This record gives sequence, structure tokens and C-alpha cells, in this order.
Amino acid sequence: PNCPGIISPGKCNIGITAGEIAQLPSASGPNVGIVSRSGTLTYQALYELKQQGIGVSTCVGIGGDPVPGTSFVDCLAQFQADPETHAIIMIGEIGGSAEEEAAEFITNHVTKPMSAYIAGVTAPAGKKMGHAGAIVSGGKGTAQGKMDALRAAGVQIGLNPTEAGILMAEIVRTIRS
Repeated sequence: PNCPGIISPGKCNIGITAGEIAQLPSASGPNVGIVSRSGTLTYQALYELKQQGIGVSTCVGIGGDPVPGTSFVDCLAQFQADPETHAIIMIGEIGGSAEEEAAEFITNHVTKPMSAYIAGVTAPAGKKMGHAGAIVSGGKGTAQGKMDALRAAGVQIGLNPTEAGILMAEIVRTIRS
């Protein structure tokens, strides 16, 4: 619910993501999988990769509501198993514990390189930001806590969406060399 859907550029599009925004995957790779809680930032991640000429294997918008149909962990497991996905970008945001759960999964199960961006660094505690899932409550679900957990899991953290794309471009250059 409340998500832009799934796109595998050149293969399938289930949802509202404009196919033109996504870079077609490269036959020789490396290609990147994207998983995002934010619809708008999903488009931003696709744009950043296209600007860098980086192919996208699959992009999944999981939505930001408290009860998602698909989780970060679900997508990370699929990207880890997908031979067409060589690296992963994760876009998270304040509220809930999905990013921290993903960090634990990454530590134990993900070997592919990752970059991430967490939205909401300046969000005031207790104020709903955008939709039902984006609220910091009782000091939990903060952007800083999520970034710390992901960093501890070995994920490179961008301080804005463009920086997350630049970090991924560096990862892709390393994979190619």
C-alpha cells in the first residue's frame, strides 16, 4: 500500500513509476537494485543512477505506512539472491524500526555492497512527517539511529539522495575494476 510499485526496466512495471526515469540494466553489469520507503525518493534514486549511467535491475517502492505488504528484508533477500543485482541502494526514513531490522539482516545475510539515504534528519520528535509511518516516537525511529545501525552493518550512508547516488557510482566503479 501507499507505494509507487515495482519496476524492472525493460522487463516489467507494476505501479506508477515512469519507465523513462529508470536506466535500463546493462547486460554486462553491474546493475543496482533499489528498495525505498519513500515514493518521491524512489524517483530521486532512479534519477541519480541514470545520471551516472548505472543500470537498474529492479526498483521496489515498499511504501512508508506502518504495515507494509513488503519489507526491506524481503527485498534485500531477493536482491542478494538475484544474479542480475550487483549492488543495492536503500532509501529509508524516520519512524518505525524497518531500517534497523534491515541492518540486522544485512549484517547476517547481505554480501553485496550497499549505499543508503535516510530522510528526516531534522524532523522534530512526535510530529508526523508526510504519512502515517513517518513519525519519531519516544526517541525511537530517528534518522540518526537508523544511519548508525546501517553504518555498523557496513552500508555507506549518503547525507542526501545525490550523495547516496555518488557513493553507489563509486561502488560500481570498484566492481567494474
